[in-house]
Amino acid sequence: MTTADIVILGGSAAGITAAITARRHYPDKRVLLVRRERQVPIPCGIPYVFGTLGSPEKNLIPDSILETNRIDLLIAEATKIDRQQHRLLTNEGQVGYEQLILATGSLPTKLSIPGVDLEGVFAILKDVENLRLLQRELQGAKNVVIIGGGFIGIEFADEINKIGSKNVTVLELMANCLSLSYDPEFCVEMEDLLRARGITVRTSATVERIVGDRRVIAVQLKDGSGIPADLVILGIGARANVELAKEAGLRIGLTDGVAVDRTMQTSDPAIFACGDCAEKISFFGGGPSLLKLASIAQLEARIAGANVFGLRRESDGTVGVWSTAVGGLAMGTAGLTESMAKNLGYQVVCGIVETPDRHPGGMPGAAPMKVKLVFESHSQVLIGGQVRGSVSVGEMINIVAACVQKRMTAEDIATFQMGTHPALTASPIAYPLVNAAEVAIGQMQ
Repeated sequence: MTTADIVILGGSAAGITAAITARRHYPDKRVLLVRRERQVPIPCGIPYVFGTLGSPEKNLIPDSILETNRIDLLIAEATKIDRQQHRLLTNEGQVGYEQLILATGSLPTKLSIPGVDLEGVFAILKDVENLRLLQRELQGAKNVVIIGGGFIGIEFADEINKIGSKNVTVLELMANCLSLSYDPEFCVEMEDLLRARGITVRTSATVERIVGDRRVIAVQLKDGSGIPADLVILGIGARANVELAKEAGLRIGLTDGVAVDRTMQTSDPAIFACGDCAEKISFFGGGPSLLKLASIAQLEARIAGANVFGLRRESDGTVGVWSTAVGGLAMGTAGLTESMAKNLGYQVVCGIVETPDRHPGGMPGAAPMKVKLVFESHSQVLIGGQVRGSVSVGEMINIVAACVQKRMTAEDIATFQMGTHPALTASPIAYPLVNAAEVAIGQMQ
């Protein structure tokens, strides 16, 4: 039987980060990572396998990161957690642990309609062989239908569209694509861009069935219309992978993730959980959160890895920070959108500005950047923001996220000291973050 002081089950973003963190905090402990996959895809890079990258092998997390950090690796499929004996049962034998971290991730959400089991219908699995199969199937497909207009859906649509000679259709149940992440004005811009790039986008579209005998030939909507389909991709979300945890008797939370406290400890003091498999609480009010992001997973993993032999860190809850890009258009969001905030009962004031992200605006690479900040009107505390623009959006939204997490007020942000450069940032006079705060302050007075 193999034994280790700290065993991590799962080898994607949460598992690797938890292992590295445990090694840094406990240099004298043996750290063992157990995973089923021989090769692990970078989760957020999966859509880009089919266009920009061209191969699953170009989107892998290297095992060298484990070797560099003196983390042992066992490739095996776990079948049971024996909490009484502190053992993990696998198809390669038993693994004894003193402390266990569950990072088993998530599985695609199941779509309960006829035809989902037909050949040519693909859920997005974080599995290299599945991605290779999908890539092969795409070669012979002319009509590709993507069910779901969230991040995964639109990124897959754009990447497949780059291959050429394909009719790509995105079907979204809600009134707008990305509506769970952005306010409508941002969503419409992305939809317009997708259509301009030759992708068909249908919103408020309810899928009734996937049609075919042995293999898919069409997707039928509730309004009676049908869309020809040689291949269908399901991009409708993810659910926590908690089967082992359930069988072991660990408490499961309200959102069907493994229940954890703010230290990422489960109902068993010797077991922690992090990433998509763990229950989330919101930064805003402490209620349940359904967000599943690699950025959240790494935060939780850094907490879990540090806490296994003594509590050192706690989570303040899930803020939610992410971005996406199609063509030259990038969009990011952090915290609550205006729509989300109002639905939760907040009284809000928004500051919106648009300015070139270089100065002067004629600098090479300059693009218009729009910043929308959402403040709780009574306290003036920033509770969310959205940014639209070019490549600089990715880091600007991270600044917004830091302001949200530190509960900065409009006055704090308006007097924020920034560094600027003509080739790198907007003008200090027109810097969008501080000016959006100033606009909001004007409305609060």
